[in-house]
Amino acid sequence: MGGKNKQRTKGNVRPSSSGRAADLLARESGVVPGFVGFGVSTSNDPGYVPAVQGAEEIDNLVDADFRMVLRKLSKRDTVTKLKAVQEFGAMCQEREPDVVKGVLPYWPRIYCRISVDHDRRVREATQQAFEQLVLKVKRNLAPYLKSIMGHWLISQCDTYSPAASAASAAFQAAFPLNKQPEAISFCKDEVLNVLQDNLLKETANTLSDPQSVPEEEREAKYIRLLTSSLLALKRLLSVLSEQDRELLNEQLTQLIAQGKFWKYSKHKSPQVRGAYFELIASMCENTPQLIQAEAARACSAVLLSIDDTDPVVLPPLWEAVLHILSCVDNCWTHVSARKGVMPKLWVLLNEGGRGLATSLHPNLLPFISKLPAEVTQPDLEFSRTFLTSVIQGLSSERATSSPSESAAIIFATMECLRFIILQNAGDEEEQKSIQNMLISEQLLPLIDRALGNPSLQTGPLFPQVSDMLLSWEKRTAGKEASTFQRLLSDFWEGLGRLCTTCVDREEAEQTALDGIASLLQIMHNPNSASKQTKKKKTVKIRFTDQEERGQGEEPSRETPAVEEQDCPLRNGHLLDLVCQLAELNMVYVSERESERHLRFLSQLLGAFPSPQVFQVLLRPEEMKPEIGSELRPLAENAAVRFLLQKVALWLKQDGRKDTDFLVDMVFSSLQCCSSSADKTLILNHISRDLNWNVTLQLIEKAYADPVRLEVFIGWLRGPVLGERLVGLAGELCVMGLHGSPSSSSHHAHNWPLISLALSQQHNNEPLIGKVYVEQIIDKLHATLSEAKGMSDAGNMEPLVTFISDVAATFFSSVKGCLLLASAEELLMTVFQLCAQDQTITHLSDALLLKLQHAYSAGIQSLISHLGAGVTKGTLLHNIALWVKSQLLTTPLTVKSLQVLVQAVESLAQTIASAQKTSCLLSQFICSLAPTEEEWSRIRRALPPQWVRYPLLCGRLRVTGETLCMDTWKFRVSNRLPTHLCVSALLGRVILTATSPDDQQVEADFSEIPDLNHIVSEIFYGLQWCEEMELSPLMVSEYHKLLQSWSLEQRIHNNSLTKTTLIDTLFTRSQEEGSLWSLSLAKYMQNNKMDPSDIIGLYGNVESFFPLSEHSVSTVQALCPFLATEERESIIALCVAELLNWQDREQDCIDSVRGCLAVLLCCLQANTDVEDEILLAVIATIAEWRNSREEWFLFNSDLGKVSAAGISLAVEMMRFLCWMVDHSPTVLGNTHWDLLLCSMLAWLETASENSAVFWNPWVQLFVCANCELIVRLSEFFTSPSAGLEQLLPELTSEWKEFFLEGIHNLLLPLLIKIPMDFTEPDDPLFPLPVLGAIGEALTYIPVELLTQNKLPPRFVADQRSSLPEPLQTLLNTLSPLLLFKARPLQLAVYHILHKVMPLLPESDSESASAKSEDEDGEEPCLSPPAALMSILSATEELLENILGGVQVGEFAVVQALSMEHCCILGYLLSWKLLFTFFKASSSHLRAQYSLHLKKTRSLHKLLLHVFRLMPENPSVPGQSAEPSSKEPKTFFTESLSLSPQKTEGLQFEVPHLACSVYYGALKDLPAMVRLWWNSQEKRVFSTVDKFTSKYVSGFLSAQEIASVQSSTLTFENMMVKARSATREVIATYSVDDIFIELVIQLPQNYPLGSILVESGRRVGVAVQQWRNWMLQLSTYLTHQNGSILEGLSLWKNNVDKRFEGVEDCMICFSVIHGSNYSLPKKACRTCKKKFHSACLYKWFTSSNKSTCPLCRETFF
Repeated sequence: MGGKNKQRTKGNVRPSSSGRAADLLARESGVVPGFVGFGVSTSNDPGYVPAVQGAEEIDNLVDADFRMVLRKLSKRDTVTKLKAVQEFGAMCQEREPDVVKGVLPYWPRIYCRISVDHDRRVREATQQAFEQLVLKVKRNLAPYLKSIMGHWLISQCDTYSPAASAASAAFQAAFPLNKQPEAISFCKDEVLNVLQDNLLKETANTLSDPQSVPEEEREAKYIRLLTSSLLALKRLLSVLSEQDRELLNEQLTQLIAQGKFWKYSKHKSPQVRGAYFELIASMCENTPQLIQAEAARACSAVLLSIDDTDPVVLPPLWEAVLHILSCVDNCWTHVSARKGVMPKLWVLLNEGGRGLATSLHPNLLPFISKLPAEVTQPDLEFSRTFLTSVIQGLSSERATSSPSESAAIIFATMECLRFIILQNAGDEEEQKSIQNMLISEQLLPLIDRALGNPSLQTGPLFPQVSDMLLSWEKRTAGKEASTFQRLLSDFWEGLGRLCTTCVDREEAEQTALDGIASLLQIMHNPNSASKQTKKKKTVKIRFTDQEERGQGEEPSRETPAVEEQDCPLRNGHLLDLVCQLAELNMVYVSERESERHLRFLSQLLGAFPSPQVFQVLLRPEEMKPEIGSELRPLAENAAVRFLLQKVALWLKQDGRKDTDFLVDMVFSSLQCCSSSADKTLILNHISRDLNWNVTLQLIEKAYADPVRLEVFIGWLRGPVLGERLVGLAGELCVMGLHGSPSSSSHHAHNWPLISLALSQQHNNEPLIGKVYVEQIIDKLHATLSEAKGMSDAGNMEPLVTFISDVAATFFSSVKGCLLLASAEELLMTVFQLCAQDQTITHLSDALLLKLQHAYSAGIQSLISHLGAGVTKGTLLHNIALWVKSQLLTTPLTVKSLQVLVQAVESLAQTIASAQKTSCLLSQFICSLAPTEEEWSRIRRALPPQWVRYPLLCGRLRVTGETLCMDTWKFRVSNRLPTHLCVSALLGRVILTATSPDDQQVEADFSEIPDLNHIVSEIFYGLQWCEEMELSPLMVSEYHKLLQSWSLEQRIHNNSLTKTTLIDTLFTRSQEEGSLWSLSLAKYMQNNKMDPSDIIGLYGNVESFFPLSEHSVSTVQALCPFLATEERESIIALCVAELLNWQDREQDCIDSVRGCLAVLLCCLQANTDVEDEILLAVIATIAEWRNSREEWFLFNSDLGKVSAAGISLAVEMMRFLCWMVDHSPTVLGNTHWDLLLCSMLAWLETASENSAVFWNPWVQLFVCANCELIVRLSEFFTSPSAGLEQLLPELTSEWKEFFLEGIHNLLLPLLIKIPMDFTEPDDPLFPLPVLGAIGEALTYIPVELLTQNKLPPRFVADQRSSLPEPLQTLLNTLSPLLLFKARPLQLAVYHILHKVMPLLPESDSESASAKSEDEDGEEPCLSPPAALMSILSATEELLENILGGVQVGEFAVVQALSMEHCCILGYLLSWKLLFTFFKASSSHLRAQYSLHLKKTRSLHKLLLHVFRLMPENPSVPGQSAEPSSKEPKTFFTESLSLSPQKTEGLQFEVPHLACSVYYGALKDLPAMVRLWWNSQEKRVFSTVDKFTSKYVSGFLSAQEIASVQSSTLTFENMMVKARSATREVIATYSVDDIFIELVIQLPQNYPLGSILVESGRRVGVAVQQWRNWMLQLSTYLTHQNGSILEGLSLWKNNVDKRFEGVEDCMICFSVIHGSNYSLPKKACRTCKKKFHSACLYKWFTSSNKSTCPLCRETFF
């Protein structure tokens, strides 16, 4: 905007750029300002990057790219900075060292600023870039080190760790580890200056500009800098040597003398406080003399902050506290311990450290150990208060919920307690009172509390207590023996009272009992604690005293070092206490039968299985028991007596549910026995009548412990247990089969017992005796042979699971097992369960796998050991019969068929792999295959709807009986027809049970007698699926299944079947026709048969005659593969039959139809035939017209005509059609009359019979007739040569009479079908008819459309200027664009496409009728309302369909789905609109586009189109090799929209979407450009890339080509185009004036702006010239039209200028840009004229009614 030094506005003295700002500063103050952190350098380094001009000698040092990047680094925008830093790093890495060195003078200033940037990504990237710089320049950095080091050190202490790590990495790259202190020492003064400035001088507002940076951001940056500076100072002190620190003493003294420094201890930010305390701790360590000098302030700052509990502050604070206590000897003189420090500490401890116990409590022991006597006096009170506060912390909310918090508090308590006892380990009164207080008031209450709290029991308290007692016991031998003995006796006495109180209650707390047991067990065996609580360890500080005490690791530390690994407490206190508790406990057990006490007793005995304890448990009268002779010797043992008299009785009590702890008691008792024989004897005695549950627990616990197992193995393999298990197995099987589900679930826990006994092994032998294993398996055999129908017997899952497991191991391990009949039955049943769908058997997946494993093991065993055959009565034969009956009698779903096939296939594979020859497999397959009658029956059962498709395609001539309407409605069932199931199973078994490379197997395969028969049936089934067009869903699923097996392909590859299969298919085709013929045709096509192969099938063509329906089908199948001579012979025979048609009176019509059909087949196979023969046939047809008119079915009710009758008429139509196509010259005038009149009469018949269009033969009739109409339309549109003499009168007849007759019937018929058949998904819907009629209607002349005779149809409130017939046509046909029948949609599109160019005429008439002087807004016109209503209806639907897809992603639309129909209708409507636009004039187009802009329709279309176009719009099926030609895309290839197209429908919507987008760009470029510019960044770039890559090149070429080939001529203007440079050159000359303009198309045309450049000009003023160029540029950018139209508009404008018409002074143009009017509204004052539309916009936007030029009121 103007010159560089101009002032923009009055009073604005602030320079408009940073460059001028620096200039101004320099002028005012004489120096360029430096930067905070290092003053203006004393060297001559410039502090800024030089501009391009001036300073050349410095300029040469900095590379141009670096200069650009360094400039970007000074920008304010974060993203710019980030990219610039990354770019700088990359350049440092890539460029030469000499180039990079040039940057060094400017780097310090920039680094110091961006290393403390607000954005953490910028800071991190800065350090990474710095590392690259350091690596490149190495030693050359040295001169600049002092100016950088301060900020470098601060960056290494950045609060954002990635940035700090990156700075450290750069530092390590610059200096090796041993040189780092040296480097810092070198710059120490400068570093300290920077840090001092940061800490004492800087504020949030001096660091950042308050006017441009928000307060929050300024504050955050300041706090971060403070924190980093404090940490950097700490680092500086810790790195420097003693001498260096002394040199800095003076500066540091100045720093800490400042009050501001000490105020940081109370700073509001926790980060600052944390860093501050870290610094203080470091100072105490490294410069203690400084702290001692400021002792008063230091002690107050640190010790009075002792209650600061911020998680960031607390660890460094306590570090500082401990350092202060060590460093400042008289610290308590500066603060009051009793008033200022301790009360705060007690509150903090009472609250459990406020959730920070893990950080706080480990510091307590060192803290109290450093307290002087004057603080802790009196000791008793201090210790009591201290420990009470610590223990009180356990009640805090955080400690109760967090095990780690609670553990930390307990560790601290025990450490401090032990420390205080050691401090007061004397015999003085005060010391005794302290000892007494510690045990009675602190330790015992803590243990009591733990006994009621499970979380404390699992914590470290008990191990700590145990550890302490061990330590005291060791000290009883030392000099303070009496003290510690007294302590021990006091403790045990107190603990005894505590435990007795807990136990001696009937309702004793279970928690307390568990706690006591746990405490005693840990005291007895300290190692058991570490097993119980294995938790993570965290490292803590460890202080040592006279002995090594383990305090520190979190909850489960390793137990303290003790002499023995398992050292119990050495005195008898513990055992005495246990005996005392056991005795007390026994009272409650025997007298009150207390379950809790019994459980507690079990725990005690588990921990202390000693004879003394057992002795206590027995009363004196129980010492001499009555015991059997075999056990008498053992009864001396108190433990055995207790086991037999007490435990055995408790185990046998009936009501007892939980016996787990009693089983533990058994083990405890047995530990007191010496020999394993004794233990076996005792166990046998106990287990004779034990509950099964207890037995299971005994076995499980014994098996879990290897030591126990060795002892117990005698009992496990003994007869007592073995016989009991055999009995149990028998009982369970009976219950499983005959018992109710409730009783079987009652015994459910006994299954695991048998499973355990059979499955577990010890030293490779069963856990129980072998004999008993065999007996159990026999029982299971018998059970399954009884349970044939078990799958119906309710919940058999446990029984089946167990038996399948046993069966699998049994079959695979026991040889000869299948000699037993019961084993065969077992195997058969297992197979049946595997072969049925899980919905029938209700088996789980896991169980099914087990069963499959079992039966494959069984079959393998059967075949390999017995060599079984497949004769009647054998197992394989029985399996085959069962499978066959399943197939033939049970309707199967695809899923159940899959299961059955899988089972049989797996069986066949097992047979094939186990048996070397395949005779066994062949016999098995023979047993599976149905008989001939069964095949025939299941073939007939296939639904007959398959006929429709081949019939309408003309691949099959079939009459059959006419079926009723209901037959064509396919009953949707999920059960497959039997034929498909049988053929799938047999095909799979034949092909997959053998390995194809095994020659032996292939040779033996010929033993299957009806292999060809089976394979031909498979083809029959496949052909049926294909003819059903793979619908409904069930058929398509079945077909997919067969495809996944590659069944068909593998049959074709199998050489065995090739030779003989064709014979079978041919024979079947001759006998039965129909599908067999189609199967034969398909087979021959796939195998590319030779005529020589086929002759052998039939011998002589005469064998086909007389023609039956089957032989017609067979000939049709063979025809394409026959030799020419054979086909000629067939034609001769047919023609002979046709000419002698009257000789055969009976079934004459069948013979005629057959001959005509066969003749046509041969003609369509391109057989040459003489004209005389054709004439003879057409003459015969003419003869039928006279004598057999009823054959032609004119005016017949087609619903009553037989299929044979319709078929004859169809054959005649097909023959006539062939004649028009191939031999029109043969036809004479009479023949043409016959042909044309018959065609019209057939069409009338068809239109009268629309109600029976559901019938496939009637559909065939209409389709053949329409095909004839299409052929005739093509013939008359472009006739072949040699027909000149025929054509004139024929053509006039066609145009004047026939054409109108045809289309006046076809158009109403097209509209009538969707009214008669409203459900397009109904199987009866005549879709093929719509396709055929639609194809015929594409030839309808426009005149017939504009004068159509459709019943009038108008819509209320619809504004229209169209003639009534056209409006009716639009209103009738437009809604059909959304009918779900593709042929109808496309037919309607083709019809409307013809009338679209006529519609704008009526709008232009009505528009010109409106007064031009009408004031107001720019007028807008709606395109045809009928189309717009379709668009508005579908826009919402499309939003729902495509809403989830992002613009630019490809939404795949399933062909012919509801979505496909909706999208197709929408896109076709737009194609029609574009046709309409193209035909309208420029000023109308502007009005239409304004309407589209208001409704946002185009906006929505473009968003939808970018979801429907593929990301790569290449036409599928092109070769992959790159060729010199451009690849074909959906933009370069035209789109075929034929109503009858069936191939490649999945590409139709993507192709159509591309076509619509191309149309939008071509016809509405300005609107698309407007839309594109308004899109968000992602959509904007997606559209740009796609258009540039795939559309722009093609569209530019088209546009240039249209200019080159244009016939339009302009007066005074010449237009030329250059395709190579994509330029259009317009030369305008009038009189002496000469103007040349060059129009350049952009790369992404038409999205980008079109560039208008000036060529030569003569005689035009510069300003005028600029105006004109701007106008042309505006027209080309904002007009929805071609370049030529824009040039034309511009030329008119210039012409008017030369004619003397003045410009409108608002738009500076003569002709208005959108409504093309001239300036007419004149101002009364200044007489200037303006366009009405411009004035309207001026008045509305300015809210004034004054003249734009003279500002007078405009009247």
